[in-house]
Amino acid sequence: KRTGLCSVMLWSKAFCHYTVLLLSLWFCVEAVPIAVDKTEVETPEEKLEAPQSVDTGLHYDRYLREVIDFLEKDQHFREKLHNTDMEDIKQGKLAKELDFVGHQVRTKLDELKRQEVNRLRTLIKAKQDAEGGHGALLKQFEYMNHMNPHTFEVEDLDKLIQSATNDLENYDQKRHEEFKRYEMMKEHERKEHLKNLDEEHRKDEEQHYEELRKKHADHPKINHPGSQDQLKEVWKESDGLDPNDFDPKTFFKLHDTNGDSYIDEQELEALFTKELEKMYRPNLDEDDMTEMEEERLRMREHVMNEVDTNKDRLVSLEEFLMSTNKKEFLEPDSWETLEQAPAYTDEEMKLFEEQLAQEESNLNQKNSDLQKQKEELERQQEKLNAQKAELQQAVEHMQIIKSEKANAAIEVKG
Repeated sequence: KRTGLCSVMLWSKAFCHYTVLLLSLWFCVEAVPIAVDKTEVETPEEKLEAPQSVDTGLHYDRYLREVIDFLEKDQHFREKLHNTDMEDIKQGKLAKELDFVGHQVRTKLDELKRQEVNRLRTLIKAKQDAEGGHGALLKQFEYMNHMNPHTFEVEDLDKLIQSATNDLENYDQKRHEEFKRYEMMKEHERKEHLKNLDEEHRKDEEQHYEELRKKHADHPKINHPGSQDQLKEVWKESDGLDPNDFDPKTFFKLHDTNGDSYIDEQELEALFTKELEKMYRPNLDEDDMTEMEEERLRMREHVMNEVDTNKDRLVSLEEFLMSTNKKEFLEPDSWETLEQAPAYTDEEMKLFEEQLAQEESNLNQKNSDLQKQKEELERQQEKLNAQKAELQQAVEHMQIIKSEKANAAIEVKG
């Protein structure tokens, strides 16, 4: 299952904009298979039940979802969030409506906050004991007012919205950075492996590496993500429909799999499966599934940048239809894959290896210091053992003298 985020409609259809607002809270890590009636497309019926939520990857994910669930139960709050736009929510205007939430819901929110504070305190204590630091660990509390651990207030809801907003907006960038490090570490380990080989085996290994690269690059043409050619291929291969009958509106309805009138990031990523299958196949040495997921992320980000005009991380039918009239849709440039766009530069690789060398040097120094400490402790222990032995001998000698004196006194009395 992929790590990452995909938008999930946690709230009912009437409140989907707020879910988007909490920033596509639930990103999925696995593309959803498309299962529809390919012979007939109908407008989905209105559904009020929320789909199963997916872990966002945030360390306060459960707390976030529980707060949402209970706020949704308050009629006043439901009405307000339905009529509040994205910018107002980001600016904290919706959070102020917490003052008008019913007593029963507020009581439950108070209880949730106390439980979360206790959970974080336990976590921080454990980390502090293990790492010896405290200041940085207070960042764990940034999504709530920890100075008041007893009641859930307007400030708590505002902090929760702001934290979720910032964390989720930065999530993709963090994934890119993790992937870059993964690729550099892979290359570093390959080079280190080559250093330990003799000349003959090194040449064989280099040749094998080049053969794998060529095999991976030998794949059918990759359609530009989100282009007419790419969507028509999905229409034909996944939907089983005639490419000549391609209709954007029907395509949108087919791939709005949860029927909420939006294509979210999860549904969008599912559209790239056919393209990715051209380049990546499981269990083949030349194909890296971690790279496949990075490619999927790049495709999704590219299409969202082109199509999602209001930047709410969802594609509406209007946005989708507008995109189909653009030049990028009808006559796109060729898509630059990962093999053509390396994840890192030579300079970044050089800095990375310098950092690894420094880390190794630091570890070696620590190991040397620990070894010296061990030797010093062993010397001190030997010294203590010697002193203990001398003391024991002195005690035994005193006991002998005492025993001799006692015997002499008995002889004199006799």
